[in-house]
Amino acid sequence: MARICQITGKAPMVGNNVSHANNKTKRRFLPNLQSRRFWIEEENRWIRLKVSAKAIRTIDKNGIKSVLINS
Repeated sequence: MARICQITGKAPMVGNNVSHANNKTKRRFLPNLQSRRFWIEEENRWIRLKVSAKAIRTIDKNGIKSVLINS
């Protein structure tokens, strides 16, 4: 499960680099993944997740418990 967000499922996309002369070459758009530890109060332990920046903002807003239940 390399380069996939464990919460949102974001994965690399494929697209093109486009030069000024409109030459196109293939490239990959990688998600902004971070390896983060989150404290689970109910289980009294840390969990380690590989999450995207969007998932970190969602966890900050809603809490890790509700995000894990909904994902």
